Amino acid sequence: MPTSLPQIEISTHPTPVLRLAVPGQDPVDFHPLWLRERCRSANSVDQRTGQRLYNPSDLDPALAITSVQRGASDQILVGFSDGVESHFTEQDLIREALMQPGHDGLPELTAWNASLNPMPEATWQERPSADLQRDIVTKFLRYGFVILHGVPQVDQALFQVAETFGFVRDTNFGRLFNVRSIPDANDLAYSSLALDPHTDNPYREPAPGIQLLHCLTNQTTGGLSTLVDGYACAQALRQRDPEAYRLLTQVQSRFRFQDVDAEHIAWQPHLKLDENGVFQAVHFSPRLDFSPMLPAAQLQAFYDARRHLDSLLKAAEFEIRFRLDDGDLVMFDNRRLLHGRTSFDTREGVRHLQGCYIDSDGPRSLYRVLNRQGAQQMLAAE
Repeated sequence: MPTSLPQIEISTHPTPVLRLAVPGQDPVDFHPLWLRERCRSANSVDQRTGQRLYNPSDLDPALAITSVQRGASDQILVGFSDGVESHFTEQDLIREALMQPGHDGLPELTAWNASLNPMPEATWQERPSADLQRDIVTKFLRYGFVILHGVPQVDQALFQVAETFGFVRDTNFGRLFNVRSIPDANDLAYSSLALDPHTDNPYREPAPGIQLLHCLTNQTTGGLSTLVDGYACAQALRQRDPEAYRLLTQVQSRFRFQDVDAEHIAWQPHLKLDENGVFQAVHFSPRLDFSPMLPAAQLQAFYDARRHLDSLLKAAEFEIRFRLDDGDLVMFDNRRLLHGRTSFDTREGVRHLQGCYIDSDGPRSLYRVLNRQGAQQMLAAE
């Protein structure tokens, strides 16, 4: 009976061949060099670190597969013309072959809008279990944010959360920054004004990957936090106005920040794609961007495109609003989500958040490690 799942086919005549068969697609032969660089034998890979003991560029370009045979379970033993033999599992080969840039075993992104329900949230524990960490990091990777309740209302408590998921990144605002209304602020975040949806520090290269904001106290009725999924808005723009989407992925704007001690400039497209056209990031901060000098017609088209994206980012269709209460912490992907707030009245009381940044790869690494440990525990229990 035909299978609807990818599988490995083996042919030995006239020469040994491994072939990936994916339903609905033409079969693809595994290249000998592709297989050889994934060889796990002791003379190819350091068994403690998993790192190669050779440079794949030193392999014979004419390297060939000399033998293939199936073993127990889904094991496949492959011999190469340089005398090396290596065991592979069918599932590992399929997973490696189907892996696409930017995924690498991570959860698929879930685009969301204002109808998101339930919110991705969890209750924090001082010593979070592996299950709690897995729950938090999975929600974060899918939705781009997670809200944690019950984080201790003490100075710098957010570092315990941040260091669970990555390494704190120092910036021109320091290792930690206090978000509250202060006189003579060097950024509008340190005022009581409303803030439109924006990404932080688009003038840095790279921009901070993940932001954490921890509410120490919120005595105001205003100051609601806002989040918008830039990934969902980019998808909507691509469907509704393809030319605007194209312009915003190609035209670079200049983002600039300066104060007495710093001046940062970076040129970025508002919507950043990778080499395969896959969404990577949003760079958007109306307070800080400057459009390039282009011929009048091109510049007008660019402004129209930017206005269309801005209208989506501020639309009730996409924005969620929520109150950060005392002890709440929101962790969000600063390269995917845009955040903001409503205005508040300082005469009502104090609104004090503490924030910091970590790099994007921290939660991704933790997710893989937790899954690997979980799989090892399951095997040990069998």
